[in-house]
Amino acid sequence: MDASSIYQDTLPLSSDALLARLDDWGLAYRYYEHPPLRTVEDSKAIEDQLRLPGENALRIKNLYLRDKKKRNYLVTLEQDREIDLKALGGALGVGNLSFGSADRLLENLGIRPGAVSPMAMITGVPQGVRFFMDRAAQRAEVIYMHPLVNDRTIAMARGDLLAFLDRIGCEIVWLD
Repeated sequence: MDASSIYQDTLPLSSDALLARLDDWGLAYRYYEHPPLRTVEDSKAIEDQLRLPGENALRIKNLYLRDKKKRNYLVTLEQDREIDLKALGGALGVGNLSFGSADRLLENLGIRPGAVSPMAMITGVPQGVRFFMDRAAQRAEVIYMHPLVNDRTIAMARGDLLAFLDRIGCEIVWLD
């Protein structure tokens, strides 16, 4: 199965259910549909179609990682930020990191490869996934991310994303 909305009903929480929950909680977002985006390069190819003029937006990439003790991490970074997993593990104080498998991604974050997003912490928090976010998010007005599937994007004001994370009990560790 791919990470598109066609298969959203096979996820622990569907994209539609997530969006309904955001609506119920009064958290605003702009919603876009597009072909499935699997990589930062795919996203860059369409980002001009989603951007509003003059908007201070953060485009992100997301990494689902594990350490040798089998602890799980979601790391959200500015999309063009270079990443060295060894250095990142040291900076996070968790040792060596590696990418988690597709099966563990579904088990711990409730999503498939290509749809990794801070929104997945709604499933990740109860699973004990730790969340790290690029400090660049603190300077952005709007953050673009997938709502659990990769053929949809939502743009949320930073305050609404932070309110979502607070609402689900997600502690953010900020990365410089």
